[in-house]
Parts: sequence; structure tokens; C-alpha cells
Amino acid sequence: MKPDLRERRLKQLASFVRIFLATLREIFDEAAYARFLQRTQTTSSPQAYAAFRREHEHRHARRPRCC
Repeated sequence: MKPDLRERRLKQLASFVRIFLATLREIFDEAAYARFLQRTQTTSSPQAYAAFRREHEHRHARRPRCC
């Protein structure tokens, strides 16, 4: 394989892996937790995670329908 083609393929693979891992972090709420920590300017701890879960559950709770 030519060096140019090999280098391009490695860059494509690296890009795919980055996107795949970012997708997994979103699916499993790791990215949301990181954003929560940054927004609240706190460090990761059991208390911070509990606050994150409470906020997350409150946002995603089903609202009762009227009528």
C-alpha cells in the first residue's frame, strides 16, 4: 500500500474511532455528566452524580396530560 493511502486510511480510522467513542459517551450519559460538572463547576463525586441523576430524571420525567 502506498504511504499516502495508508496514512489517509489511518486518519479515517482514527476519525471513526473518535466519533464512535463520542457516540457511546452520549448514549451512556458520560458526556452529559461531564457537561453537568462543567456547568455547575464541580468535581466528580457521589454527591455530584446524585445531583446529576436528579436533574436528569426531572428533565426526562413524563408530564401528566391534561384532559
